[in-house]
Amino acid sequence: MDAAPAPLQFYFDFISPYGYFASLRVDDLAARHGRSVTWHPMLLGVSVMKIMGLRPLMETPIKAPYVQRDVLRYARRHHITLGRDPGAPPMKPLTAARACCWAAAHHPDAAKPLARAMLHAYWVEGRDLSEPASLAGMALPDGIEAGPLVSAVAGEDAALRLRQSVEASLSAGVFGSPTVIVDGEMFWGLDKLDDVEAWLASGGW
Repeated sequence: MDAAPAPLQFYFDFISPYGYFASLRVDDLAARHGRSVTWHPMLLGVSVMKIMGLRPLMETPIKAPYVQRDVLRYARRHHITLGRDPGAPPMKPLTAARACCWAAAHHPDAAKPLARAMLHAYWVEGRDLSEPASLAGMALPDGIEAGPLVSAVAGEDAALRLRQSVEASLSAGVFGSPTVIVDGEMFWGLDKLDDVEAWLASGGW
């Protein structure tokens, strides 16, 4: 019996609108080609600001107004409700990213549902998830209890696991959100999801 094909690797930052949009599509896309997806939080504050020395996207002159308009245009076209202004100052993503990494280690079956719930809370409900206590006020998936989650996110284990995740993403060459890696081939950007699908369908080129 042939071995199952390797999962797609999906990298995203919770504060990235394009990462959120990709999260709504990537699993269905992979499933159409018999693939699963492993989700990895990354931090644009590290890859973009610290490593590449660039400004945050929404603080980049001339480009920022276009991106705000583009995000809203994409949402309208795809009938996606946004509960926050994409041009508003973003939340601190550490809490959500730490929660994602902690769940992946301790509650793997609930890790992806938790990531989806946090993305929904931030982008659709407009919740600020900057502080650990904020996670107690959102809808959590089965298998995740608010008290242990809040305590864990404030602890060193979750912080260490996020640092390891970020270091692994940088080692893999990931610099932006969203990024999908298919059998070692990297695709960066929401607009590359069509290429991901074509690559899976054809076996690459």
